[in-house]
Amino acid sequence: MIDYYAVLGVERKARLGEIKKAYRKLARKFHPDLNPGDKRAEERFKQITEAYDVLSDEKKRPLYDQYGHDGLRGQPWDFDGWAVPGWSWPPALQSG
Repeated sequence: MIDYYAVLGVERKARLGEIKKAYRKLARKFHPDLNPGDKRAEERFKQITEAYDVLSDEKKRPLYDQYGHDGLRGQPWDFDGWAVPGWSWPPALQSG
């Protein structure tokens, strides 16, 4: 797993403004429109965007800081909207 702080080149204690500045700089550098046909730049851009999505979100960042990538998968639905295999609501919380 990649370290989102390392991807953006910021420290763990970085404020949102620093995270945003790093994201914008890297996103411009690796944007697919500026690097047509460069698969490595495209993959790097995706990592940068994913890191920014987590570190700029006030709910996701503390989960990531405490539990790493596992903290982001601790919900019944992952961020792509697909159900996590084998997970179901506890019987006491199931409706009907």
